[in-house]
Amino acid sequence: MGTYRIAVIPGDGIGKEVMPEGLRALEAAGSKFGIGYEFTEFGWNCDDYDKTGCIMPEDGIDQLRPFDAVYLGAVGMPGVPDHVSLWGMLIPIRREFLQYVNLRPARLLPGIESPLAGRGPEDIDMMIVRENVEGEYSQIGGRLYEGTDEEMAVQQAVFTRKGCDRIMRFAFDLARTRPAKKVTSATKSNGIIHSMPYWDERFAAMAAEYQDIETNQYHIDILTARFVTDPDWFDVVVGSNLFGDILSDLGPAVAGSIGIAASANINPEGTAPSMFEPVHGSAPDIFGQDIANPIAQIWSGALMLDQFGEHDAAGAIVSAIENVLADGGPRTRDIGGSASTEEAGKAIATTI
Repeated sequence: MGTYRIAVIPGDGIGKEVMPEGLRALEAAGSKFGIGYEFTEFGWNCDDYDKTGCIMPEDGIDQLRPFDAVYLGAVGMPGVPDHVSLWGMLIPIRREFLQYVNLRPARLLPGIESPLAGRGPEDIDMMIVRENVEGEYSQIGGRLYEGTDEEMAVQQAVFTRKGCDRIMRFAFDLARTRPAKKVTSATKSNGIIHSMPYWDERFAAMAAEYQDIETNQYHIDILTARFVTDPDWFDVVVGSNLFGDILSDLGPAVAGSIGIAASANINPEGTAPSMFEPVHGSAPDIFGQDIANPIAQIWSGALMLDQFGEHDAAGAIVSAIENVLADGGPRTRDIGGSASTEEAGKAIATTI
């Protein structure tokens, strides 16, 4: 236990609305478990792009480096192309701080109804481990002959042995901490001729080191179908940057709402801060209505405490979320309620 320096970036859209509830929950857990925080807020967002031509200042990485963690709300708003907003802040933070693990829980929480008929909390409980710094989201490529009939775009995927092995090892180590002890690999080696067979080879090599872990693999197309038809098959799912991105939105949707989808961008070695953020994005269509679900932001804060080693405090936040939902407490409309963002957040904080 101690005092943690946390860089707070509410960002855009509903990030500004859910962040106060995330901080409220962290403060409640801190008071109960003797944890201190030094919060420093950075107002970096797409408004800055309109004024300055950048989302994050040129020295933004240097400003964030001394912190123990980055707590992010959302980034992106209409008027700023998505690739500009993401590559202007979110992706540079992940790359520069070597946050090569993107960890996203997908659980059907008690009191939430899955869109899948007849499924309960015992059927949907998986951890999606996404490779976060290479793969399909490389910076290698470009355009030729822009504006002409011969215009072309080339995008290179990058799969290194180091990158594949470290994300797979993280997934296997995580599986060892869970009852099912099972890892599923997302692939597409029947259609992507070089990178995906290589991914499969590294998965087989890693599986050989973890004889106690059950393994299987599915092509991404049938895997997405199985998430819907047979979610109970899955425990820890590991995928490349693109495939992990897709699956980690589908998983929470199957679990009731993307509004509960938390994530951790982790530097496992601790050589730089890790970053914690909800998956749902800035949701400009509901921004300003005070109806955004704060659970994803609050749960992301619990993941941050877990990464600090504050496991009791992290567990208390998750238990509070579960208890409020199970007891029919205030909830936002995306999960069948009518509460405001603040009402839902306060209910969780007071239950910790």
